[in-house]
Order: sequence, then structure tokens, then C-alpha cells
Amino acid sequence: MQEQSLYILLGGETTVTRLCDRFYELMEQVPQFATIRALHPANLQSSRDKLFMFLSGWLGGPDLYVKHIGQPMLRRRHMPFAIGEEERDQWVACMLLAMESTGIEQPLRDRLLAAFFSTADFMRNQPGTTQR
Repeated sequence: MQEQSLYILLGGETTVTRLCDRFYELMEQVPQFATIRALHPANLQSSRDKLFMFLSGWLGGPDLYVKHIGQPMLRRRHMPFAIGEEERDQWVACMLLAMESTGIEQPLRDRLLAAFFSTADFMRNQPGTTQR
């Protein structure tokens, strides 16, 4: 029997859209996330769209990012931005809150959190503690 993708387990397009929307709402509203908010453009719609397209494929759904933008090359695309432990931790905390408020169940949330942390840690390009 084939294992279902994380995209399907999450609830597909509807849930991924809600997750991305909530992530950027929190980034905009919660003072704790001011550092990562400052790395984004004033209008967050393009960032939301890109995160949605990326997550869709990353989670095993439609590979929208590749189709519309090209290969993600995440680290390369994030190099213009100073990303250290603080930015990583804010991004992960914001995503955790978004997952919680979107209603993603604990076991799946834990699985995603580990993957999100690993990816966010890989984006770091500032000196600091060694990457895990």
C-alpha cells in the first residue's frame, strides 16, 4: 500500500492555503516576528503565493513552484537576506503557531516541525552556532 503524501494528509490545497495565509498574518501581527517581517516586501501577497506554491510541491502535491517559477534553489534565493539563528527561530515559531491555529493535528505537526526546522536551519547564512 502506498503511503499518502503530507499534502494529502494535511488536507490538500485548502489547508496549505490556510496555513500560508495564517503564517503571513501572524508574521504581520505578532511583534515577536518583526525581524523576519522586515526581510519581506511591504505587500506580502507575492511571498504568500510563493510559499504556497513551494509547500504544495515540497509536501508531495502539485509542483507549482517549479511549474511557475523554476527550481526552488532555496539557499541561493535566500542569500541576499541575512539569516541567522534569530531569523530561523522566528520563522519556525511563526510556522508552528500557524500550524497550531490552522488545526494541524499534533503528530503531523511534529513531523512537519522537524522538517521545517531542518530547512530553515539550512537557510542560515550568518555566523553562529554550527548548523544541526
